[in-house]
Amino acid sequence: MGCSHSVHNETKKSEKAMKAAVLIQNWYRCYKARLELRRRQALNIFENIEYADEQDQMQLAKFFTFMLEHYVKNKSSADNLPKIFNPEPKQKSDQETIISLIEVPDTYYGPRLKFPLTFADVVLLIDAFKENQILHARYVLEVLLEAKKILQQMPNIIHISSTVSKELTICGDIHGKLDDLFLIFYKNGLPSGNNRYVFNGDFVDRGQNSMEVLMVLFSFLLVYPNDIYLNRGNHEDYLMNMRYGFTREIMQKYKQHGAKILHLLEEVYTWLPIGTLIDKKVLVIHGGIADNTDLNVLEQMKRNRMRSVLMPPLVPAVFDPRHGHFSHELTPPAMLAMEQLTKYEWDQIITVFSASNYYEEGSNRGAYLKLSHDTTPRFFQYQSSQITQAKTLHERVDIVENAAFRILGERMISRKTNLIQAFQKYDPNDTGKISLSDWAKATEEVLELHLPWMSLCPRLVKTIEDGYVLYNMGFKDLPVVRAPKVAKAGMVETLVRYRSDLKIIFNIIDKDQSGLISMDEFRAMWKLFCSHYNIDIEESHVDQVAYSMDLNKDGSIDFNEFLTAFDVVHRATNKL
Repeated sequence: MGCSHSVHNETKKSEKAMKAAVLIQNWYRCYKARLELRRRQALNIFENIEYADEQDQMQLAKFFTFMLEHYVKNKSSADNLPKIFNPEPKQKSDQETIISLIEVPDTYYGPRLKFPLTFADVVLLIDAFKENQILHARYVLEVLLEAKKILQQMPNIIHISSTVSKELTICGDIHGKLDDLFLIFYKNGLPSGNNRYVFNGDFVDRGQNSMEVLMVLFSFLLVYPNDIYLNRGNHEDYLMNMRYGFTREIMQKYKQHGAKILHLLEEVYTWLPIGTLIDKKVLVIHGGIADNTDLNVLEQMKRNRMRSVLMPPLVPAVFDPRHGHFSHELTPPAMLAMEQLTKYEWDQIITVFSASNYYEEGSNRGAYLKLSHDTTPRFFQYQSSQITQAKTLHERVDIVENAAFRILGERMISRKTNLIQAFQKYDPNDTGKISLSDWAKATEEVLELHLPWMSLCPRLVKTIEDGYVLYNMGFKDLPVVRAPKVAKAGMVETLVRYRSDLKIIFNIIDKDQSGLISMDEFRAMWKLFCSHYNIDIEESHVDQVAYSMDLNKDGSIDFNEFLTAFDVVHRATNKL
């Protein structure tokens, strides 16, 4: 009897333990699902804002075209046209001689490269970069110059064949993330004659090690020119680099020779191939294709005439049979396939993105794919992060989510006036409150981000009462803009909204790269900018702020300081 009773108790305990385990497992699955939902919602915010930024870039491109037309129509203004819009004939200089005159001091302890490069040289370079060493400017220029010589010999579309003995790995955007590049090499092996790679553009910008990424890729190109393939992306572009960080990185690392590097880099960009075609079946191209893509057109284009994705060439380049004449515009490499003429059939489209932690630490994994002989893709994912590995899943999601809401808050604060006006349309009696659904509709009308505003509302609006939103309080905990007292509200929001575009325009106006522009130059460019973007801000208001920032009263403006005065400041680090 006793034995039977004991067995019965043990069975009941076992059943309870099993039920408890099942409950815990179910709870944990629900917990992880909720966190994953929050992470995906944050990624949705990042992706929508990034897409909106890309549309802003197209607006900037249209602005440059508008400027060209303005100066053409007003020939009296031709003398004031920035050099980028009216390039002077370049005197051919011996670049090799110029580079050879740059001395490498004995105090330099980084890698010393000898050309032609060998595999051992690239390994030495990689080891140096792992130790955070900076490659000397002379070697940077030599690598760029040698890479340009090779790229000039390549066609627009590189045709390659897959073989049983040689594997082929395709990598997407790296964006200056050196750890990701090294992790790919660790998992997949270094490039070689038997381990071929296609890097599909966007090697630079955003990340902090764009120069190192570029040097590694170009160095491998020099050693294995028939096995390493580099396509041009929309960030292989000197104007994009001004906006997204690579220009700043170069000038910080190579102050004395930074201008030389930027000039040569601009040339190298234009010679990068547009795409790679594998076995006449797989087209690798940055930015995707359209159903009317024609490889014949792509292969015949003069790619080196596209100096920037934001600046159309000034000379006829492509015959357009739709209109029966030459078109002076070449489309950006990231959009080339979207503008072509005849239908080209594709069975499947795959997007490969190789920069992990792209938006924030822990936000996403990177990936690359390998093609076998029958062109069947195999996918590999990874995440390069020592910081996030030490944090809990909840902490990692919090980091991503808070970062997403910060940039969303910045976008809302830069359009505060427009948002208030939109809210007031749903509040004819001026009660200060509107329904949650009206708030969501008004926010979407202004921001055009296609986000689930109803679910985001509690994070963005301080008070929700009986299904209504007190919309004037919706900005209470959002970021604020640090601005001079003389600045008007509309101008503050405009400068925050267009600060990236204005930085690029300033660098173009600043002909001597002194960091300063005259008040007259600033006023003329501001007039054009406001005219094209249909911005209603009185010139006197802008002048008032500009003069207040000209502390030494020399009639010149340090535009970086000018924009710094309009930085967005967050009230709290953990929440809006």
